[in-house]
Amino acid sequence: MISSKEAAPLPFDLLADPAVLLPFVLIGFAAQLVDGALGMAFGTISTTLLVAFGVPPAVASAGVHAVETATTGVSGLSHLYHRNIDPRLFWRLLVPGLIGGVAGAYFLAGIDAEVARPMVLTYLALLGLTLFWKGLSGQRPQRQPKVVEPLGLAGGFLDAAGGGGWGPVVTSNLLVQGSTPRTTIGTVNAVEFFLTVAISIAFISELGWEVITTAVIGLLIGGVVAAPFGALAAKRFRADHILLLVGTILVATSGYGLFQLLA
Repeated sequence: MISSKEAAPLPFDLLADPAVLLPFVLIGFAAQLVDGALGMAFGTISTTLLVAFGVPPAVASAGVHAVETATTGVSGLSHLYHRNIDPRLFWRLLVPGLIGGVAGAYFLAGIDAEVARPMVLTYLALLGLTLFWKGLSGQRPQRQPKVVEPLGLAGGFLDAAGGGGWGPVVTSNLLVQGSTPRTTIGTVNAVEFFLTVAISIAFISELGWEVITTAVIGLLIGGVVAAPFGALAAKRFRADHILLLVGTILVATSGYGLFQLLA
């Protein structure tokens, strides 16, 4: 298990320096804008950044999930306001997502979960290419997905264990099945609020409050400000354009992750 002493989070006294805080605010704003509009990327981008600054993976994932309790709450309410949520899909994702998320949080707090990372990244990159092709061909999916609950379980687990995975795994797989992009993204974002609350409680019980760092505060500020704009974008974008953008994000983030592993 990783202790709070081993975590060595970024010091809170840097919070008084706007020059230190501002980059994280901007990254939080950009990441949440993409996440709210396309249903993915906030966790992946933010966790990658924190790990690059030397924060241990478990602490980085815990901090990002603490931020997402606020950003996904605002984003979920915004999607609800714009009628981007499918109630049936919401309940089918919620319970398995919570089970997978809590299990993933305790798993990562105890051991290194990087073993499966190359396989997950390769799988997501292939999904991204599939979605990109669907968007390029002008497809506008309009049917209910059949495989939902297993996605919620896997997405919740990978989100906690990998510091970001709920959106990429769940949103992309639902879109490949032909689910309507606008309501898929809105519903996945709404469920993510409850998922991040559960994961954050599990992480904090294991690692303590030291997971809240200066970087996390910056991500929180930027993410909360951007959250309402992402929901509006999801409502306005055409379905085929969303598939193109989601495919591009998946290929870019997964490809970058694979490059880091191979470098």
